[in-house]
Amino acid sequence: MTDLFEDFADDQDAFDAAGLRLTVDLGALVANWQDMARRSGRARTAAVVKADAYGLGIEEVGETLYIAGARDFFVATAEEGVTLRLYAPDARIFVLAGIWPGMQRLFFENDLVPIISSEEQLAFWMSVLSEYGEYPCALQVDTGFNRLGLTVPEALALADDVSRPASFSPVLVVSHLACGDDPASPMNRQQLDSFRQVSAAFEGIESSLSASAGIFLGPEYHFDLTRPGIALYGGEAVPGVANPMRPVATAEARVLQVRNVKAGEAVSYGRAMQLTRDSRLAVVSAGYADGYMRSQSSGGVPLRRTGIEAGHGFIAGHRVPVAGRITMDLTIFDVTDLPEGLVRAGDYVELFGSNILVDDAARAAGTIGYEMLTSMGLRHQRRYLVEE
Repeated sequence: MTDLFEDFADDQDAFDAAGLRLTVDLGALVANWQDMARRSGRARTAAVVKADAYGLGIEEVGETLYIAGARDFFVATAEEGVTLRLYAPDARIFVLAGIWPGMQRLFFENDLVPIISSEEQLAFWMSVLSEYGEYPCALQVDTGFNRLGLTVPEALALADDVSRPASFSPVLVVSHLACGDDPASPMNRQQLDSFRQVSAAFEGIESSLSASAGIFLGPEYHFDLTRPGIALYGGEAVPGVANPMRPVATAEARVLQVRNVKAGEAVSYGRAMQLTRDSRLAVVSAGYADGYMRSQSSGGVPLRRTGIEAGHGFIAGHRVPVAGRITMDLTIFDVTDLPEGLVRAGDYVELFGSNILVDDAARAAGTIGYEMLTSMGLRHQRRYLVEE
């Protein structure tokens, strides 16, 4: 590793003292990328590191995956690409938001590849090429997602346009599956058929259809390049089946106080939870301002009326339920069933990690692991575990 990790030991004191901390297992990250590379077969395997590498740190994650062998990366914005370039010196970095007027220098000086997703962007890009000459780009084609991308007819017309400038040199054609996480959805086959048509029209140019979920659909979805994202970070790509990925992130919060409360008393805002027994409650230093979502509360939120179980933490070898409403900076856990004295102020509760999987925490909040990971706020002190 480079200087990025040389002050790891110096950061240990800050990590030990932090009220909120996030441990990122870089060894597990690499193992997950290698797993996805094996599943991708003959296709090369990129790494999606947008949103600050799903909240885990684009610098550390990007460098780690580059050292592991990743040479294709996808970021959301040019600014993310500029940061990543420092840690992935000769990788191809694709920018999903594309390029807009005034950004040419940023792209050219940092060797970033814009992904062109609309007729407006395409027209601008052609004008850039007329001024600056040949430069690589990628094309995004919408095959049914109805988010970003040229329509299939627009893409086919572009492929057949003999008048397009010779300097126009796409290096990748990209699309995205809408229902890749549902293997039974007929939408997957419809999009595959549409993308095959586009890929054939751009013969000789690499194609990429599958993110994490699409990789699990099998070889016909892999094309030349796969783009795993959530699977790299330990999240489940396909709900309802066993997740083969190793957990990468562990979020913890310090116990600030353990208090004894009598039966019949209420807990937190709105008296949303009334105790039916004498209880011990652990108050921890995390709340919705830290990405620990209010919708995980045990009562007083609409989600609890649906029958979905409230959130849990993990401490001293035990799962412990959220008690009452989660507040901005604080969450209360019921530790009554643990032996007295086992939980003390200063201890840490795992919010998610290897014992409370991030996707389980997300389900309790009525969301997905992607949002849970990327919502972990800046107040978390990060620590990176590096395999020697």
